[in-house]
Formats: sequence, C-alpha cells, structure tokens
Amino acid sequence: MPDALSITASSVDPGLLSLPWSTPLGEWPSSNIVFLPKGLSRHLVRFANLSGRVVAIKETTAEMARREYDMLGNLDRLDAPCVDRVAVIDGRTDADGRELPAALVTAHLKFSLPYRALFTQVLRPDTAGRLVDALAVLLVRLHNVGFFWGDVSLSNTLFRRDAGAFAAYLVDAETGELHEGGLTRGQRLHDLDVARTNIAGEIMDLEAGGRLEGGVDAIAIADGIMSSYHSLWAALTDEEAFSANESWRITERVQRLNDLGFDIGEMSIQARSDGTKVSIQPKVVDAGHHTRRLLRLTGLDVEENQARRLLNDLDEFRARISRLGDDEEMVAHEWLTRVFEPVIKSIPFELRAKLEPAEVFHQVLEHRWYMSQARGKSVPLAEVITSYIEDVLRHRRDEATLMAPETETMALPVITADIPIQDDDEADAVDWRDLV
Repeated sequence: MPDALSITASSVDPGLLSLPWSTPLGEWPSSNIVFLPKGLSRHLVRFANLSGRVVAIKETTAEMARREYDMLGNLDRLDAPCVDRVAVIDGRTDADGRELPAALVTAHLKFSLPYRALFTQVLRPDTAGRLVDALAVLLVRLHNVGFFWGDVSLSNTLFRRDAGAFAAYLVDAETGELHEGGLTRGQRLHDLDVARTNIAGEIMDLEAGGRLEGGVDAIAIADGIMSSYHSLWAALTDEEAFSANESWRITERVQRLNDLGFDIGEMSIQARSDGTKVSIQPKVVDAGHHTRRLLRLTGLDVEENQARRLLNDLDEFRARISRLGDDEEMVAHEWLTRVFEPVIKSIPFELRAKLEPAEVFHQVLEHRWYMSQARGKSVPLAEVITSYIEDVLRHRRDEATLMAPETETMALPVITADIPIQDDDEADAVDWRDLV
C-alpha cells in the first residue's frame, strides 16, 4: 500500500484499503473484478467488489476526480437522478514508485443497465424511443435544478425499467456545471443540441454494427429528444393566462403536472387590476409526485411510473373493499400486507435478481390483464403468479447483477455465472398473450 495514498470519502469503507491501488486498473486481478456491461467511456472504467457490493472505478486526473465527486454530492443533495459517489483515491504509485492516475469510485446502480445492454441483437424503434424519452425527462430534471451537463448522451446514462418505460440516471458528471441562478435558454439548447448529435451518432454506430432493425431512422430517433424535452419543459414552466372566472384552471394545471410526476413547490399568480385576467406560472417544480405519495403510504421507494401503477392498484383495492372513507394510511397498510407482499414473497429466491420487486408486481398485473382478456373472465391471482413465474420471469436475464464479457462494447454475452440470458428488447416486443 503506497505511503502517500489519499482517500476522500464522506463515509470511508475499510474495504477500500484492501483494493490493489498500486496496480494499474487495467491489470487488476479477476478476483477483484466484477464483469458487468458498461457504456463507452473516454476513461478506463471497471467494476469491482467492495465489502459485498459492486462499485465502478474510473481512472482520471486527481482534479477531475475530485470535481466529479463534489458534483455528484451536490446533485444528490438536489435529489437529481444520478449514481452515488463513494470515494476519490489519489496519491497512487506502482511497485516501482511511478505515479498512477487518481480514481473516482461510485456505487453501481442496482437493476440498471447501459443502453447497449438493453438488447443483444437488434434495437427496435419503440425501445429506442423509450430510451430517448427517459433521457429527455432526465435532462429536464437536471436543467430544472440548474445543472448544465455539457456531454449529454445515451452512453453517459444508466437506465432502469419503470413499468413499461425507463428511468434514466446520470452516470458521468465530469463536464457538468451547477448554476444557482438557473440555466439560460442558450445553455439548455446547447445541451439539447449535444444530446441530439450524440444520440444520432450512437444509433448510427449500432446501425454500422448490424444491430439496428431495418428501416429505423437514426436521425428521427435523435430528433425525438427535441420534441419530448420541449413538450415537458413547456408543461413545467410556461406561463398560462385565463379569465378570472376560470379559477378551476389553476387546479387543472396542478393536476396536469402531478400526472406528469411533478409537484409544485411554489406558483406565481397575478391578477389584472380590472379583474379580467389571471396568469399563473410554476416557480419550483419537484419530480417524484407519485413516488413520494407511495413512500409516505407504504414505505416502498420505487420509480415514478412504478409508483403510479402501484398506487392505481392500491386505489382499486380501496374501492373493491368499500373503504373509500377509511384512513388512507390504514388501507395502504392492508394493501401492502394482503396484496403486494404476498406477490413478492411468492417469487422463488433464485429468481429475485431478475427484476426489482416493484417491476415484478407491475408485470404480474400486466400478465393478469392479458390472461383475463384471453379467457374473457378474471383469472385468480395465484394462477397468474404461477404462470408469470414459469412462462415469463424464469426466462429473463438477471438485472440486479448481469454478468458480461470484459469489453467496452457489448457483443453477445459470454456468461461467467449460471444466469439465463434473453434478449430484453425482444422480450419487450413479445405479446404477453402468447406467453399464457
């Protein structure tokens, strides 16, 4: 262990001291390395075991490592979707005393995948569109807290499944800047233009590798982030004017933002002196409306679309047992213990790394709907769960810790553990009715 080794961390894990920092990252022994899929990066990035969890280690300069470490900490305090920082390792030297690059250590985001790992053969247009939509939501959320990314791309993003859609997380913040006064329109449009250019290049790269479905237009997919971003940004920030006797429009605006998954922290309301017009404009908008409600009611911390789906089922349960007047927290506890937890506990232990519990529950509800449609009647939940486990879940690949070859680009997976592999993109396209 080098005498000058310096570890910067808000909470130091003693396991950091046992990692081979005196060895260049590219030469670390396989006993320390976890082979997970990763995106393209200008730096060397590898995954390692640290005290029973997986971390990502990136070699870079000491200045850049500390800057990104601080930036990730600031984004976390702002509740922005990003990976968690772990430590900065500096003062590394090899056995001969030669200096080695500093390292930034971040936590691996469980159940997340880089975009290249979401498919193993060809990319379908609907999957590409959902990824771009997720990236647009992420960019809006980052811009809303004053973060200028500077290098927006699919490669610098991790994706988690979110009830039929995807949730995007920033994974590379080394080019980012935080502006307390918010971003100018020019800064936002610059990020958006960079995103469009990078996405087009990434999709074309897939096309060159024969991994793009025929007829897919890379430029059209890249253009999708422009319309998605502008539409969401307008919904969150545009000023709206209406007649003074249409005060219900305020409630409607709030509901519309809630439906998009955002809460209003402050709203500016101005009325003309003659009382003929009223204008409103949201001032502070926080994402995670449904996530926060579900967390408050049940303690479940899930993605936004998953929370929306679980809340819908909770509300249906409340109506079904005729307790609309009962305390919401009491009904939520009953739903949790009588509906959600039995479904999750029914999943065999060896299959629990396939998907997050909330995603499993969402897919069980989907499976039940398709089975009921096919039979023309409601199917008992116990039968649905058995069918889902045997016909769907057992054939999916594990997404908690997906093993893959040690490579910067994703080819067909070489399995280093007993994990069944299925092309996720192909699985997304399967009609659930064909599975029951």
